[in-house]
Amino acid sequence: MDERLRRLREKAMRLPLTPGVYIMKNAAGDIIYIGKAKALKNRVSQYFGSQNKHPIKVRRMVEHVADFDYILVGSEFEALVLECSLIKQHTPKYNILLKDDKGYTYIKVLGDTWKNLSVVHQKADDGAEYIGPYMSIDNVYKAVDEARRIFRLPNCAKVFPRDIRSARPCLNYYIGLCAAPCAGKTTMEAHNAAVENALRLIRGGSEAMIRQLKAEMEQASENLEFEKAAALRDAIKGISKTREKQAVYSNHIKRQDVFAVAETADKLCLSVFRFDDGRLTDSEWFIGEDVGELPAVRGSMIADYYAMRGNIPHDVCVDGEVEDAEALTQLLAETRGGPVRVYVPERGENRALAELCRANAAEKLAQRLGRKGREMEALQELQELLGLPRLPDYIESYDISHTDGQDNVAGMVVFFEGKPLKSAYRRFAVKGFTGQDDYRSMAEVLSRRFNEYLTRREAGETEGFARKPDLILLDGGKGQVNAVAPVLESLGLGDIPLFGMVKDSKHRTRAIATGGGEIAVSDRRTAFTLLGNLQEEVHRYSIAYHRQKQKKSMLHLTLTEVPGVGSAKAKSLLDHFGTVNKVRQATEAELAQAPGVGPELARKVYAFYHGEGE
Repeated sequence: MDERLRRLREKAMRLPLTPGVYIMKNAAGDIIYIGKAKALKNRVSQYFGSQNKHPIKVRRMVEHVADFDYILVGSEFEALVLECSLIKQHTPKYNILLKDDKGYTYIKVLGDTWKNLSVVHQKADDGAEYIGPYMSIDNVYKAVDEARRIFRLPNCAKVFPRDIRSARPCLNYYIGLCAAPCAGKTTMEAHNAAVENALRLIRGGSEAMIRQLKAEMEQASENLEFEKAAALRDAIKGISKTREKQAVYSNHIKRQDVFAVAETADKLCLSVFRFDDGRLTDSEWFIGEDVGELPAVRGSMIADYYAMRGNIPHDVCVDGEVEDAEALTQLLAETRGGPVRVYVPERGENRALAELCRANAAEKLAQRLGRKGREMEALQELQELLGLPRLPDYIESYDISHTDGQDNVAGMVVFFEGKPLKSAYRRFAVKGFTGQDDYRSMAEVLSRRFNEYLTRREAGETEGFARKPDLILLDGGKGQVNAVAPVLESLGLGDIPLFGMVKDSKHRTRAIATGGGEIAVSDRRTAFTLLGNLQEEVHRYSIAYHRQKQKKSMLHLTLTEVPGVGSAKAKSLLDHFGTVNKVRQATEAELAQAPGVGPELARKVYAFYHGEGE
């Protein structure tokens, strides 16, 4: 494998296993091929493996690939829609060769009375209406099939009106996929109206069509045409369901740009989505140094972007706060020569677009740093949710475990860059008191941990307990937070973000606790998953230590039944032999070898287990 293929394959192997569109470029930076994938990593890496497995036309394309880019989307359907849009804009050289050797594709509408939809490769002088051209026959077939399904159009070889009442309805009629004109179940007027609606959907007019269909449905209801109203209702549901999946295509968003930023401690990535006529027409990303507070950096980068690119839309959607947004809006409005709205969406379709844009920024930055985009996205969501000053790369989490106040212990787990760092896990036995008091136990453990931090930092250490966490998460609610906060304040460490993790009835993390309330997390999908994994891990770790300590306590109790054996001698015997069973099986001479036991006590222990008198 040559150096170029090896480099491209290494880059492809770092892609996520998520849906997306990939964009192949030649040495001059020209786009030569655009494709879609259900799992980007699997699909793109195939191009740069063994070339013997590819057809000749694919090998020719790969020979000209110098680099590739990609855009993450939320579903396969989004990838399909975005691929169609980008291919139509850029008409890459190899898309025609690889997708369809015959060239362009058209949707043909034929029929003077009963209209019919079909997909063809060439236009003919036959009086039919042709819609297109389209670059990908695969995409056109899918679009036509979806429209037929929604509007219950026939997908068979029958010709109307010739074949009306020529046969009984097929299975498609009974499962709601066809109105069955072959069996006389619908009229020509209703059929042709469905064809027109299907064409409007394919052309991208779904929002206006939904309004019209709702009006027709209401009118049909008023006219007591309930069967027609039900059919219109089903069509509306079908279109709405399809639109829910399309974050990269929307009739609601005519023209706007979407900006989002992902950051680490010293790097950041700005991602830009540009929409025109309801479609994502371009995407760009820029990686730079993180040189200030995010709101200021975000505003500066947006201003720099438009100074470089121009073509400012009326609406500029941003994923978070922009410092001095009023000044930025004025600058953009003056440059554009018209009003500009810079806004942060709170909910709905625009919020979903901002999050998708940020997911792409996180993925680009993760690729640059050799990390995983999913984990960076979760950390960024957590940073935004909790209002943290920096990305929480180093998180410490604590949980208390005991049985009715006995064998009190705590577990500390560490997540670094969104993943468990098991070498940094620590266990604590609560020593300051006995009995059941989770708040006091948590305060003691955190006091010991951060006193150790101060000692080690003074000695010049930087790792382990000498590292200051970006975030502390306690297993519990505001009571635990309020018990620990004074400890950190007294040590001069009150600047460390401190929160609790609150479980629901199914032991899943439902909220983050502050000193005075709770923050819901269920609507932040990746952050919710990260917090759930962290809480489950710290609980597992503390429980495991408690069970180990409890087991040892029970063994101690067993040995202390031996005359002359107290807690210290029981510990010595267990440390030396490992288990009570091995103590039972040992000879007097072997027992006497245990530290602090000696011949006299060894004889008593041996006699206890073997039933011999003194």
